Amino acid sequence: MTTPEENPAESQAESRAERPAEPTGTPEGPAAPQGPAAAPDGGAGRPADPPLTGEQRAAAVAALAKAIGAINANDIVAPPRPPREVDLATPDEPSERSEPSDAAEGAAAVEEPASEGGEAVGTAADASSGPAEPSERRVERPVRRPAAAAARAEVPLDDAQRRAALAAVGEVLAAGGAPAELAAEALGVFGEGAAEQLGEDPWAVLSLPGVRPEHADGFAKGLLGPAARPDDPRRAQALVGWLLEQAALHGHSAQELGEVADALRARHVPDPEGALQAVLEDGRVMPFQEELPLPPGSHDEDEEPPVRTMLALERLALAEESLGEGLVRLLSTFSPGDDGEAGDGGSGDGETGDGGSGDREGAPGPGAWAAAAAAVPRAAQELVRAAAGAGLVLHTGGEAARAEPAALLHAAAGLGLRAWAATWTGQGRDALAALLPAGSPAAGRIGTLADLLYGADVPRAVDGTLELDVLVVLDAPLLDVETAATLLEAVPDGARLVLSGDPEGLWSAGPGRFFADLRAARACPAVASRTPDPGPIGELVSGVGVGELLPVDAPDKEVVILTAQDGGEAVHRAVQLLTDSIPRALSVPPEQTVLLTPGHAGPAGTRALNAAAKARLNPGPGRFGGFDPGDRVVHSPALGVNLPGRVLDGDASGLHVELADGGRITLSPAQARKLRHGWAVTAHQAVGRRWPAVVVVLPPEAAGQLTRQWVYAAFGRAERHLSVVHAAGPALAQAVAERPATARTTRLRSVLSTQ
Repeated sequence: MTTPEENPAESQAESRAERPAEPTGTPEGPAAPQGPAAAPDGGAGRPADPPLTGEQRAAAVAALAKAIGAINANDIVAPPRPPREVDLATPDEPSERSEPSDAAEGAAAVEEPASEGGEAVGTAADASSGPAEPSERRVERPVRRPAAAAARAEVPLDDAQRRAALAAVGEVLAAGGAPAELAAEALGVFGEGAAEQLGEDPWAVLSLPGVRPEHADGFAKGLLGPAARPDDPRRAQALVGWLLEQAALHGHSAQELGEVADALRARHVPDPEGALQAVLEDGRVMPFQEELPLPPGSHDEDEEPPVRTMLALERLALAEESLGEGLVRLLSTFSPGDDGEAGDGGSGDGETGDGGSGDREGAPGPGAWAAAAAAVPRAAQELVRAAAGAGLVLHTGGEAARAEPAALLHAAAGLGLRAWAATWTGQGRDALAALLPAGSPAAGRIGTLADLLYGADVPRAVDGTLELDVLVVLDAPLLDVETAATLLEAVPDGARLVLSGDPEGLWSAGPGRFFADLRAARACPAVASRTPDPGPIGELVSGVGVGELLPVDAPDKEVVILTAQDGGEAVHRAVQLLTDSIPRALSVPPEQTVLLTPGHAGPAGTRALNAAAKARLNPGPGRFGGFDPGDRVVHSPALGVNLPGRVLDGDASGLHVELADGGRITLSPAQARKLRHGWAVTAHQAVGRRWPAVVVVLPPEAAGQLTRQWVYAAFGRAERHLSVVHAAGPALAQAVAERPATARTTRLRSVLSTQ
């Protein structure tokens, strides 16, 4: 498997599946506090307690679960929902795409290796997301907000205040042996009171990017001396939050109680169950008890079903609760319209009414929709009919199936409805627009999801919802739970929401598996496209999707497999394909070809591939922070958002970059330090995009990271030509046949079952 990230500040927009699993030492990025060396038992210097037996651990966890059940975990909910206009996130609010400093600049520390299923608590590490929607049920006890959030400054500091705050927090960091570089991060996380916060709770430093538990223990020992003990409740509280944050960065929106308790025990917390009970009273971690299916052969109706106790970060728990409520709201407020008034349908100009189509007079009824379905291509008729009769519809299919949502958008706009479509990337937006018929009334009604949620193109009603009747969201599997919750909250009552995507591709970079959980719950109509992806590449990718890696007939060299002995040879072959073989044989220039590999580091990671590609295609001294005019780059402003571009020039104002999706940006020196070269990227950086030619590089080190999902996504990025430089041996076929995806622990299916 690829060598781990050396610089966690660069890794936040990567897939957890692409993260290396083996730690190699303290990461780069903002230097972590060193301080006095922490003792193995957490800094107290006393011998570790003897390990508990399996029976003792199970009994302790069961006792805590029973205590949580007696409290009734569902009582721990947020206050009633405030007006929607304040619920909707803005780009300036912290979220998994926007850390207090900068989403792409947040740091991650690689911790203990994850299990193959990704179920271990305390695996790889970044900071994660922001506030989500509250639940409205049983509001007896409000949640206390995390101290960090409460301490954050409400208004921006002026220069003098900022300098004073930085100086104060720098003194506290220095007293604990932490580097001064963390001062700005601490100010961003804790606000003007950062110095006081860290002085009162040294383990709060664990919430800063790049800081690991052993660093926090050393910092606490530097400030508190012998008073820094492993049983300090502040330490347990920080560790629980940190463990759940790391789990979230592997895609988990919740963890089982026993896993968290075991992880605390491994970090020398003397009484993990007691510490967890104290942590739960703080409110930033929320407990839930879920019923499990009865064991096979159980027929006693009075038998109590088994339960499992889950812990979730407050924001993720509320996001999944909000998703459940929003999905039920769409289904319950939907009205199919009235054919008797269809002749008075809306103009589609977005200026009528402030609710969904069910609230508007003259909304087209079943007859009008039936006529619209008959007018679209046959492959899209089932989707149009499903959207006619439901407020929420799922649509699945590959690249060729994207023509079906385009036909639905065209039909809905032709009925006079306020219809809009959103894609993950600008390239996806342009490709979808090209699928519309000439002169379609839906022209100009396609944008990226960021445009939809945070732009000004779509009008909003007074309650903050989008003034739309039909919303079609493509690339829906890439939605993490918090983005999905924001999206659902923006959709008005009575509107139609169609979520479309390829279920075999990679999941979101953030926590959760919203689309997969919604499909599994069978809460709404689902339409599976029968449109196959064409050609040898489509045949190969379709086979991978069902667990088969079979040779395909490629008479025009659409698919080429090359073997390599090691990572160095793989880099040589990949760069030769990029710079010589593909341009010469297929007339595809290097700028239209991308190299894909599972990780950034290692002999054949993106760093090595990009260095070799730059040396061949655009050699130079790296005049602007390692970049030269003409360099291909990738800008990652937020988690899961990756913008390819080309360096134009640089000056005192920053680095000027032309984006592949159109437009130009200027990156500050701090932003430019997070920029990557872009001849080679990871599969998660490539989601939502396709290239005429793709070279997938599979070095031996990547064997343990490969899954069917990753291979499917990587191979599917190619439009005309796919080359695979294969040095992973039998691991490729094994991954396709035996490892569908890295498992994620989520609560959404359970939430939907109780709605």
